[in-house]
Amino acid sequence: MTNEPNPEQPLQQIQHSSATARIPDEVGRGVFATAVIVLHGANEYTIDFVQSLARPNRVAARVILPPAVASQFVIALEQAIEKYTASYGQPPREPRPPVAPPPQPAEAAAGGGQAGGSQASGGQAGGGQAAGGQPAPRPAAPQPAPIADIYENLKLPDDMLGGVYANMASISHTASEFCFDFIAQFFPRSAVTARVYMAAPRVPELLGSLKRSIGS
Repeated sequence: MTNEPNPEQPLQQIQHSSATARIPDEVGRGVFATAVIVLHGANEYTIDFVQSLARPNRVAARVILPPAVASQFVIALEQAIEKYTASYGQPPREPRPPVAPPPQPAEAAAGGGQAGGSQASGGQAGGGQAAGGQPAPRPAAPQPAPIADIYENLKLPDDMLGGVYANMASISHTASEFCFDFIAQFFPRSAVTARVYMAAPRVPELLGSLKRSIGS
């Protein structure tokens, strides 16, 4: 066997444009996602776009990217957020639930430490410190759930287990949403294999998840 090119077999470099990619009808309508899970293997990255707005939570799209394409996607997403910021300002922040105020010491509840107040041993006001004047221990930070437990609570249809492959991504946006087109560039024509919409406040979280997993 030889690796020499066969003169009778033409060799050509194929170039595609995302603007001319075919969009199948079942893909063109797109899916809406509220969260993302990034999994990485030895040869690819798997991006699961999740719908968590209503029960049951489900995987709306699963996209498989080669490592080089995944890194390019991170760069493209950073640039898209910069363009969004130039046009509309920083993406809106997700609203956070109000934080309950800490319980007041007994002295404050009794009127500034007058009659009725109590003290812990060591002469310190009760409620803020443990006995002996040591600070009360803080509750441990919640640990992330194991990935197997997360997928136990996600609906992932059998026909989506293998995902869809993409070796290119195109990003567009309005003031309120981002649109991600994942494209497979193969001869004779490239095609969009997945289209995902996300609300603008969710996109910085998507970028953060990608950076932590891909290491860009």
